[in-house]
Amino acid sequence: MTSNLMSIGASGAMAAEVALNITGQNIANASTDGYVRRGANTIEVASASSWSVANDISLSGVTVSGITRNADSFLQSEARRTASDTARAASTVAGLTDVESAVENSGVFTTIGNFQNALTALNQNPNSTALRAGVIQTGTTMASAFQIAGQGLSAAQAGLQNEAGQGVAQMNTLTTQLAAINTRLSSTAGGAPAGANVTTSDRASLMDQRDALLDQIGQYANVTTTIGTDGSANLTLGGVSGPPLVTGNSANTLVSTINSDGTVSLAVGNAPVTLSGGSLAGNQAALTKLGQTMTTLDSLAASIAGTVNTAQAGGVDLAGKAGGALFSGTTAATLTMATSSGSAIATAAAGSGANSADTGNLSAMTSALATLDPADAMNRLLTDVSGAVQSAQTTQTTLKTLSGAAAASLSSEAGVDLNAEAVNLVKFQQAFQASGKVMQVAHDIFTSILNLTGA
Repeated sequence: MTSNLMSIGASGAMAAEVALNITGQNIANASTDGYVRRGANTIEVASASSWSVANDISLSGVTVSGITRNADSFLQSEARRTASDTARAASTVAGLTDVESAVENSGVFTTIGNFQNALTALNQNPNSTALRAGVIQTGTTMASAFQIAGQGLSAAQAGLQNEAGQGVAQMNTLTTQLAAINTRLSSTAGGAPAGANVTTSDRASLMDQRDALLDQIGQYANVTTTIGTDGSANLTLGGVSGPPLVTGNSANTLVSTINSDGTVSLAVGNAPVTLSGGSLAGNQAALTKLGQTMTTLDSLAASIAGTVNTAQAGGVDLAGKAGGALFSGTTAATLTMATSSGSAIATAAAGSGANSADTGNLSAMTSALATLDPADAMNRLLTDVSGAVQSAQTTQTTLKTLSGAAAASLSSEAGVDLNAEAVNLVKFQQAFQASGKVMQVAHDIFTSILNLTGA
């Protein structure tokens, strides 16, 4: 009995020591990102009696069968999914904000109005040198504003394309690291039953690294994760039916391609990928909207230039010559004033002589511009972009709330609660002391027996 009692006490002391060490590890890593709270998994040890009643059981104490990671796969999946959606929204908002700034800060809307006002003023006195100079000046300013807007959009486009490229490169680095972790997890797979949340200290650390990599990958793209019985993670990109990104110890390469319209396409091998989450999806969405905005702005610049130049060709300038083009360029970034001379404005109808005060052609020009209504077109473009930004910001706010709630739920489940760990310290310390007391009692009993027998 005393030998059994001694072994029971010894096993209890060792189990309590392991539990104390794990508690200390939890406390030390309370602020470590990605660390999942651990606990000691203990099981009763029993052996058949060799000296008592047949089929009797002689209790033999306790043993630590492994370490339990307090990880809930559902909560982890929800936290990653909502975080990936939030990353997409944040990337979209950042990209669209750059688009909005490029268009609004250029002042195109204001300069269009100023140019039309200058033409209207010239209609009152077509021979005025000052008024003609005013038209040229406001036209030049308007062209410069279009150039600034076009260049700003091009810069924003290049920035988003570069950001997407960096994201793809980082994704490939992370998936390569995950494949390496999978290899180590497979090689250290123990004898725990499939699906059991019991592992060793080394494997627990590897699983923490695996989960941290999955979190980081989810920031760039939405992935579907399947955890194998050996703890390795297999990934498909863009959803369940997407191409495999990581399979065991093998990682496939994600590639990006810049299309002719400036958007970015993604593929794994020859398989195209459609993303719904992560910053890469946000980059793609922002680039699509940027391309639409650039097309609209270029079309407006070309329409203004075409309308004015067509009207110019129908009249004569101050020297009585056929009107030449006032603008050159077919896009916002290339729109320029083709002349610096106010006398080149064809205000008079065809056939009029030099220095004519006729405003027939100027009236036709202002009427054509009024029909085109470029200021309204620009206002609609600005409203469209601002509306897209506001919608994206609203979505971002909603997703941040959902992501925060999911992260809080995961943290309460898998995070370290210092108050709870402080209680565990006392509990396991007392268990260790109690097991020591059991061994002391066993020693005293054995000593008493020996004294009684005179041994």
